[in-house]
Amino acid sequence: MTTSGRIPTLFRNHRSIASKDNPVNRLQIARREFLQLGGLQIGAISALGISLNNALAQKAAAGTADKQVNCIFMFLQGGASHIDMYDMKPDASTEIRGEFDPVSTRLPGLQLCDRLPRLGQCTDKFSLIRSMHSYTTKHGEGDVHIMSGSPVDKNLQPPGFGAVMSRQKRQQSQVPPFVHFGNMKHPAYTAPGFGGYLGRSCDPFLIDQSPNAADFSVREFDTAADVDRVRLSDRKSLLHALDQYQANQEKQLRFANVHDEFYEQAFALSTSRRAKQAFDISQEPERLRDAYGRNRVGQGLLMARRLVEAGVRFVAVQGYVDTQIYGWDHHWGIFPHLKTQLPIYDQSYAALLNDLDDRGLLENTLVITAGEFGRTPRINDEKRGPGRDHWSNCFSLTIGGGGVKTGRVIGASDKLGGEVADRPVSVADFAATVYHALGLDPMAEHTVDGRTSKMLPKGRVVHELF
Repeated sequence: MTTSGRIPTLFRNHRSIASKDNPVNRLQIARREFLQLGGLQIGAISALGISLNNALAQKAAAGTADKQVNCIFMFLQGGASHIDMYDMKPDASTEIRGEFDPVSTRLPGLQLCDRLPRLGQCTDKFSLIRSMHSYTTKHGEGDVHIMSGSPVDKNLQPPGFGAVMSRQKRQQSQVPPFVHFGNMKHPAYTAPGFGGYLGRSCDPFLIDQSPNAADFSVREFDTAADVDRVRLSDRKSLLHALDQYQANQEKQLRFANVHDEFYEQAFALSTSRRAKQAFDISQEPERLRDAYGRNRVGQGLLMARRLVEAGVRFVAVQGYVDTQIYGWDHHWGIFPHLKTQLPIYDQSYAALLNDLDDRGLLENTLVITAGEFGRTPRINDEKRGPGRDHWSNCFSLTIGGGGVKTGRVIGASDKLGGEVADRPVSVADFAATVYHALGLDPMAEHTVDGRTSKMLPKGRVVHELF
């Protein structure tokens, strides 16, 4: 990379995989377990075909879409420390300010942590909200909230942004709507960003293997070399049988109503050998892979760019590599942990912004980095090493691309970074802003078991960003 942190221009015209033959969707374990005949792995194809049936039917019913805006959401799960990254307090006492120093950035007047030098040269490509606040300090509960804009409801789980997009927006290519890299489900709560009350057909395709792994592949798209046309025909018959089984077992998905033409398209896509190429990260230049960083986060964001370029509309990436703790949940040893996490975040996020910009994709790709809340202003005295605890009264997140005005700082915290001092933005407001950028209808209604809910019942768009 150059000293500015930008991707070298030699990658600017690098061609990605053609999008029309790159299907992806989430496996449904119950279907995989239903049948395995003669050692033939049919779970992936059957589940993929079923889900694609539904996605393709939605596509045909959606009508003409407005300008397509996609989204990449880097989830800083665990709650990243705003006060050590984006909202530093150098004049506060030692137990508040922490170990890092603020440095100037490309945007006059804006300072970021000195551990984010590449990002400091990209401040013209995103805006910073410093006045976020949430109703909860609980992991899992906060995860669902930040990815949907609605509080957790044990009876009707709110759908995530990607789920709503898959329901409301027409696909421009024959790929399912969205993908999650990393299993972000908290043990005590449902998975954040999933379909919720919209149903399992709106869940993402989940990939839990690191894209940086030497053996990374999406085996759902593998077809054994010795599987001939006759055996593929048998798969097709089996897929039809599984369709009927699934329709009986999961009536809420109403797969039985999907037209034959969608079934035929889904089968053709799920058995395409080219389908897996969308996930073949080895096709990217080595220098570009190095620029993103050879780790789970960097390669995950590179895969996200690759998939968006191939037609996937929404990609969420679990944004951490430190597995000693729960992501960014730095109750102890915060500064040693951040010395590991921040350079990875800095390199991968800056590489993504620059790569999207070089390819002309940033204008129609909304890029978000956010945790479910922030960290306490005061550093604790945890015996394993000082840390910061959960804090929802005030925190920061970044948002850019997708038509959002960039190079802006929205809101402010007080002198300790603990309370909102100017322009409060709730998680619902943030969600309304995402809905607006993606062209989604927050007032659309959905009825389950006689109960009608709006996609996003609360929230006001942050108008300064448009």
